[in-house]
Parts: sequence; structure tokens; C-alpha cells
Amino acid sequence: MILVKNLVKEFPKKDGSVFSAVDDISFETADGEIVCLLGVNGAGKTTTMRLLSTVFQPTKGTAEIQGWDIRKNPDKVREQLGFLSGDTGLYNRLRVHELIRYFGRLYSMSDDEITRRMQEMADLLDMNDFMDKKIEFLSSGMKQKVSIVRSIIHDPPVMIMDEPTSGLDILTARHIISFIRSCKERGKCVLFSTHIMREAERLADRIVMIHKGKILAEGSLEELRTATGQTDLDDIFVYYVNLYSDEEKVKADEF
Repeated sequence: MILVKNLVKEFPKKDGSVFSAVDDISFETADGEIVCLLGVNGAGKTTTMRLLSTVFQPTKGTAEIQGWDIRKNPDKVREQLGFLSGDTGLYNRLRVHELIRYFGRLYSMSDDEITRRMQEMADLLDMNDFMDKKIEFLSSGMKQKVSIVRSIIHDPPVMIMDEPTSGLDILTARHIISFIRSCKERGKCVLFSTHIMREAERLADRIVMIHKGKILAEGSLEELRTATGQTDLDDIFVYYVNLYSDEEKVKADEF
């Protein structure tokens, strides 16, 4: 599971002030659950995920992955998760199977384990036709599939995916959505981010809406519909953004 506790990430600005990319957020996800971080570009989704994956250090607060603290036990945290970011690096000169085997060995997996896991993922993501191709000759959709397998070759209990279907064609996106569902069926904890409302509706057990580094609301789609009186997720999101803007205006007027 993932437990986020009052997480803050600030970045310095040129004028000496700070920008709060993540502003005191708390939420949790359970094993066997798909949770979506939903927000517009620049909302703080990617920064949150980089904090959870230990790429960034928090300014304040902390989080736990399967009971391991991101501040105190970053190595243990990385063992527990697969992290797919928007800029996952791939080595163009390697063939797909060579790259995946390389990363499997980094996780101290035996060659037999790597071969079994690689075939399992190739079947699941429809990759068998290009496992022997060099990375540099792959389409963007193929590269995204390779990035996923590279990230989770060690079969971790927690998956963190930053906009996993962004820029992909319909068929490739469907394969990745099916894969995310299969993770849930196997009892894994999945946290993914998106700004695509339809994707959140189809996949998420719970939705965490984030805007300007703050959590606006969270709950199942039905809970959010009940709370707002709205049906469509885009209308629900706009409802909470407007509510946040009104509250910020009141604070500014009081100041």
C-alpha cells in the first residue's frame, strides 16, 4: 500500500520565494486497488509521483510504500515499486530483450526468472513481434510498452505510473489499460496519473483530484457524484476547481 502523510515539495524561485509544487497532501491506496491522481497539466501529479519513487526528496512530510519510509529507507522503497515516468530512459542500441534482461539483472534476478517474466509480459502486452528489434526502430507505443516492462520486470507489489497512455494510439492504450486492470486482479496496488477524464472513469476504484499542488477531493466516482450532484467527471472536476478558486478569493479578500 501507499500512505502519503502531509507531503510538501517546494522549489526556489529566482526572486527568493518558493513555489509549492506539492502542498501538504495526504492520501492512501490499498493493495488490490487502482487509484487515480487526476488533474490538469502542472497540477502536481508528476512531482508527487517522483517524491513517492524517491527521485525527489520531500521538503516536509513523508510517505510509506509497503511500510517503508521514503525518507528513511529509499532503497527498500525502490524494491517495492515499479515507477513509470514520462521520461523513462531507454538505450537505443540495445534490442528489447537485451534491455529488459539488463534491468532484470540490476534487480538481482536470475536469468531463468527474467526469461519467464519477460515472456509473461510480452504475451500480456502483445510485444512478441518486436522483442528482437533495436529500441531505436520502435514506435512510441512500442517504446512505452518496453518502458513498462523495464520498470516492473521484478514483479513489485506497487505500481506508480505517470500518464501511462499519454500520446498513444487507441490499440496500444487499450493494452496498457488491460495491463493495469490485470495488476489489480493480482492484488497489486496501482497509482496512476492522468488528465483524461474518461480514463479515470474506466479504471479507478478511487479518484484523488489535485489542483495547484493541493488535493481538492477524493473518493469513488459514485461518492464524488453524490457529493457534487454532478454526473460527468469533467463537471465534477470543474465543480471542485471553482470551489477552490472561490475559497482562495475569499482568503485574498480577507488578507
